[in-house]
Amino acid sequence: MTEYKSFELTIDQGVAAVKLGNPQFKNALTKDFFAEFPAAIRALDQSGEVRALVLHSQGAHFCSGIDLNFFADETLINTGSPAARESFRRLVLSMQESCSVLNTVRFPVLAACQGAVIGAAVDLVSACDLRYVTSDAYFVIQEINIGLMADLGSLQRLPLALPDAIVRHMAFTGAPLGPQKAEQVGFVNQVFDSHEQMLEAVFQTARVVAERSPLAVASSKLALNYNHGRTVEDALVNAAVTQAAIFDPAAVMASVKAMKSKSKAEYVNLASDHKLN
Repeated sequence: MTEYKSFELTIDQGVAAVKLGNPQFKNALTKDFFAEFPAAIRALDQSGEVRALVLHSQGAHFCSGIDLNFFADETLINTGSPAARESFRRLVLSMQESCSVLNTVRFPVLAACQGAVIGAAVDLVSACDLRYVTSDAYFVIQEINIGLMADLGSLQRLPLALPDAIVRHMAFTGAPLGPQKAEQVGFVNQVFDSHEQMLEAVFQTARVVAERSPLAVASSKLALNYNHGRTVEDALVNAAVTQAAIFDPAAVMASVKAMKSKSKAEYVNLASDHKLN
């Protein structure tokens, strides 16, 4: 297993876990994170062996966003010329991939958040499939509070999961969204009293996902992602094509048999990606 500077990665029976790794700094996202994270998640996807991923952290807060030392690096934030601004644009695009990769991988991603979920952390969790929080959790689009526009995905993905008025209020004022309201409007799946209770429940949910057909789960995620910005009619046509591509009578019968006998069906992993070198 590869070791990373900015997080810990473990895999157990098809469930991967990424734990952000610097609680003394509220798990702020460093340059190392943006360099390591997308490649690590893509590698999990390419292997075909992961069926669910839990994103969590240690300490009092889930994540305080981008490490402020990032903004002190003039080689990264230089916008003094057209060429420098083009380079900065490409930097933002590359950092966006740390969030987008969670949305595009084949397996579901479950976020477990405690305390502060600020700035780029909101971008991260908005790209996840399921979100769980503790009763002290809160979400803040912090960028507006430091003179910036959020640019890693919050303004694009939050409107898919939250009412427009709530997103605009957060984006224009920097006001926090608390756990009860987040659950009420459907942004989070469940609120827990403690960090320990949350992690136990989230990993249990991930294990349930891992017991399902990985091909059916991946296809369901693909269909749900495809829906955005399309008509119901277009999405239904896509669903029919996808179902025809993945339908396996033997697997369906095995699933039904296991359900009737109250046993667990065995499924093969997703195929690993072909390597071209």
